[in-house]
Amino acid sequence: MATDFKSIPIIDISPLVAKCDDPKRVQDPDVLEVVGQLDQACREAGFFYVKGHGIPDSLIKDVKNVSHKFFDLPYEEKMKIKLSPAAGYRGYQRIGENITKGIPDMHEAIDCYKEITPGMYGALGRVIEGVNQWPHDPPYIKVLMEEYISFCTDLSRKIVRGIALALGGSADEFEGERAGDAFWVLRVIGYPGVSNTNGQNAPENDIGCGAHTDYGLVTLVNQDDGITALQVRNQSGEWISAPPIPGTFVCNIGDMLKIWSNGIYDSTLHRVINSSPKYRVCVAYFYEPNFDAAVEPLDVCKEKTGGIKKYGKAVYGEHLASKLETNFV
Repeated sequence: MATDFKSIPIIDISPLVAKCDDPKRVQDPDVLEVVGQLDQACREAGFFYVKGHGIPDSLIKDVKNVSHKFFDLPYEEKMKIKLSPAAGYRGYQRIGENITKGIPDMHEAIDCYKEITPGMYGALGRVIEGVNQWPHDPPYIKVLMEEYISFCTDLSRKIVRGIALALGGSADEFEGERAGDAFWVLRVIGYPGVSNTNGQNAPENDIGCGAHTDYGLVTLVNQDDGITALQVRNQSGEWISAPPIPGTFVCNIGDMLKIWSNGIYDSTLHRVINSSPKYRVCVAYFYEPNFDAAVEPLDVCKEKTGGIKKYGKAVYGEHLASKLETNFV
């Protein structure tokens, strides 16, 4: 459960990145130090920054730059890859099309998912079957984003292996049927700056993305430098800013990890308000369970919480599909 944290911790995960697959990792004091920091951050805030992650800084910047170039295009160009149910909810969504708790969000985005071939998961996967829609302009966006997704998938797996150790399980706790074939989601999001027209053309609200928790295991947030917009709610209801720190990702835990941990770790409410006049880009990568994973509290976590299951079983793909079918106008 989140505490009354006032700031979000920064964790240098380089020892974990280097040794997470080493059989002797639990004897390494540097790895154990990272595991302890992950445990504290997940218990107290559900959010933390990661540095020493090993993803090239040039790639992190390039994906934001190419995203700006796409969002700078005329509306008609962007609509050539329009998101629709028929496209498996993949593609471009205009400002106000995404809904959080009944209120339109003041952002535009490209939504991408791990590709699912027809019939791969039977009826469970039908809603999201399809291939990702990438724009032709900028011409290199597909190759760049797919490289980035590959790096983020590898990094997220390493972080999750550390979190498994933090929960008292084996590093392999989330491999196999749980997240050994992890699903992923990538959202390339653009948040318009505050209007200078003094209300003439101002949006109905200033919430770039309303208060919500993430669905899956962990999220990696790559946000524009120099604009503070992401806010995280502590136990007292205060909104704590998560300003961009160069060379880091903001990482947070999602609903499925909350269930697996039997509530030892909680998925924390967060929102985005861009009060800057500048247009803000955020590239959010979501590392999820296997699409057909049945998620229920781990035995090791039940033992730590009085032996009682606090949550019933949830099938990740059903959870995602229910959100997708209610998230858009």
